[in-house]
Amino acid sequence: MIPTFKKVHNKFKLNNSSYTFQELKEVAYSFIKEGHPFEKSLGNFLLEWLDETHYIEAKTSGSTGNPKTIKLSKQAMVYSAIATGDFFNLKPGDTALHCLPTQFIAGKMMLVRALTLGWHLDVIAASSYPLKDTKKEYDFSAMVPLQLENSLSKINLIKKLIVGGGVVSNSLQVKLQDILTQVFATYGMTETITHIAVKKLNSYSNITLKLKDKSYFKSLPNVTIYKDDRNCLVIKAPKVSEEIIFTNDVINLISDTQFEWLGRFDNVINSGGIKLHPEKIEEKLSKIIEQRFFVVGFLDEKLGEKLILIVEGEKQNLNLTEVKTLSKYETPKEIYF
Repeated sequence: MIPTFKKVHNKFKLNNSSYTFQELKEVAYSFIKEGHPFEKSLGNFLLEWLDETHYIEAKTSGSTGNPKTIKLSKQAMVYSAIATGDFFNLKPGDTALHCLPTQFIAGKMMLVRALTLGWHLDVIAASSYPLKDTKKEYDFSAMVPLQLENSLSKINLIKKLIVGGGVVSNSLQVKLQDILTQVFATYGMTETITHIAVKKLNSYSNITLKLKDKSYFKSLPNVTIYKDDRNCLVIKAPKVSEEIIFTNDVINLISDTQFEWLGRFDNVINSGGIKLHPEKIEEKLSKIIEQRFFVVGFLDEKLGEKLILIVEGEKQNLNLTEVKTLSKYETPKEIYF
C-alpha cells in the first residue's frame, strides 16, 4: 500500500514520544500555545499537514522566476519523502535530527519524511551551531553549508547528511574528505519539493575523492532531466510536480541522469560574446582567496561587460596565474579591494 499523508507511520516518534494522528494534533496545539518560537512554527505546519486539504502553500525562492506562493500536493510530498528514503536506504526506526527552520520547504520535508517513513525525529531550534549541545548519534540529517562548517568537530555523530540552500565551497569540501559521515550536496527547489538530484562530496567506498576529479549531480529515480535552448536545466518529475519545471540554472548535461551545475542564467556575464558564469569563476578563485569576494560584470565600451574582482579587505598581491583552471576569459580584467 502506498503511504498517504492521511496517516502517521506507526514507528514515528517526535522527541522520543509516539503519537497517533489525533494526538499529534493536540501536540501541535500545545506547541503553538506554549512552545518556543521554533516549536510554534513546527506546530503550525503540523496542523496544516494534518488538516483535510490536499495541499500546503509554500513560497518559492526564485529558481524558476520571480518568487511567489504556490500550492504543493501533500501526496507529492509523500512521494518525495519515499524517494529520499529509498535513495539513502533509510528505514522505519532510523533516527534523524531536524535542525532547519520549519517555515521553509527543507524544514517541512524533514518532518514529512519522518511522518511518512517512521523515523525517530529530534527537533531542535535552527542555529548556526546545530550540534553544539548534541551527544546522540543520528542516521540522517539535513543542514545548510554554514551549519556543516560549524559542526565539523562533531559531524561524525551523523551517518548521512544532505547539504542544501547554498554552494559548498572548495575549502569546506577539502575538510570533508577525512570524516566518516557520508555528505551529499543536493539540487532542488520549492517547486520540486526539495532535492531531485544529489552528488557525493566526500569518500566513495572508503576511496578518498580527490577534488580535481569531477563529481556530478545524479538525478533521483522517476526524474527526467534535459536542457533548453538557454542551456538551463529542465526537470520532469511527475511524482512531485504535474508541470515540467524550467529553471534558470545553467548546466552541462553529462548524461540523461547526470549534470554539472554552472551557475544562474540571470547572473551570466557577456564579455565580448563569451558567456561567463560568476559562480564557477568564484569557485576556482576560492582556492587562492581566503577573504570574502565576488566577481561581477562592469560596463565596457569594447567588451560590453568586463569581468572584475572585488575582494574584502586591504590591498594585497594576488597571483591569479596560480589558478591553472582559470581560462584567459575567466581572468578578471581589474581587481578592487
